[in-house]
Amino acid sequence: MADHTIPGPRANRAHLRLLHQLTEAVAVSGDEAAVRAIVRRELAAFADDMHVDALGNLLVIRKGCGRRRVRVMLAAHMDEVGLMITAVEKDGTLRVGRVGGLDVRQLAGKPVWVGRARHVGVIGVKPIHLLTASEKKKALSLDNLRIDIGADSREAAQRKVQPGDRATFATPFARLGPTVRAKALDDRLGVASLIELVRSPPPGIDLLAAFTVQEEVGLRGARVAAFALAPQAAIALDATPARDFPIWDEETENTQYNTRLGAGPAIYVADGATIGDPRLLRLLVETAESEAIPYQIRQPGRGGTDAGAIHLTREGIPSISLSVPARNLHGAASIASLKDWRDSVRLVYAALARLTPATLRGRRS
Repeated sequence: MADHTIPGPRANRAHLRLLHQLTEAVAVSGDEAAVRAIVRRELAAFADDMHVDALGNLLVIRKGCGRRRVRVMLAAHMDEVGLMITAVEKDGTLRVGRVGGLDVRQLAGKPVWVGRARHVGVIGVKPIHLLTASEKKKALSLDNLRIDIGADSREAAQRKVQPGDRATFATPFARLGPTVRAKALDDRLGVASLIELVRSPPPGIDLLAAFTVQEEVGLRGARVAAFALAPQAAIALDATPARDFPIWDEETENTQYNTRLGAGPAIYVADGATIGDPRLLRLLVETAESEAIPYQIRQPGRGGTDAGAIHLTREGIPSISLSVPARNLHGAASIASLKDWRDSVRLVYAALARLTPATLRGRRS
């Protein structure tokens, strides 16, 4: 199949505008409404069925043609790591708790958006030149940080913010040459990809799109979605760390990377939550090589995706993960390659176009 026949985001203005909107939405785990609203708007005209389940997952079904089509679940999580307001202090500052795998060391001095109204704030910390010698030796604690939204009293702050509201980094989306910079590329890249695949689905399958919630706090939405959709196979579309920076010795190869930026979408053999189904692994690798789509194998190790919950649902669901590499994930500003993103959608589309019931009846190893 020629390269130009495989659909996928071409990083044109419309695709970048959508990714811009998705990344700048505030959707910390448990409050994914802002992203869910964008997805519903984008897919209302394409869905054969669309509904929100009790946990908040947005489930979209796009039926295919033919008698031998496979029911395939594609999952992309809508939530991001961030903070939850736990108390409003007398002076109007906000005490916070962590939601998901957020590195406290990255928080000091960062601008944030608070609540669905996106109130602007900043995470305050004692200036370094005022720290005592003993304070400099201590690890930064969340208890030492407060969000300042410019309120001068508890009453003034409570007119804008309440305990339970979420906060996340106020990082504007930007294109940087062949890459994009944004917060929450984990997993708004996957959400944008899944939107594109629902709009232009692969032939011969029933596409069961699950835009899931609460992935960052335990893969919770995916378990519920997989039980409801009861697919025959599943692929989690996510983002994964690109630990491809140099190491101390410039003459020594960095062998500690998970993935590398610009080397193509990352196919998972295994991670901390899943061993990829070997039939789906072969399908993705053989498709990539046949279609001349760049790919890399995500190095086994810690971490996990929605596939970790999906493959254990019901009597077991053959599952695998495909991710876009990105630097600085779970931080204020991540970087991802537009070509890796585009190629990830091309690979999923081409692989699913080849998927038949016989694929899943094949040998497991």
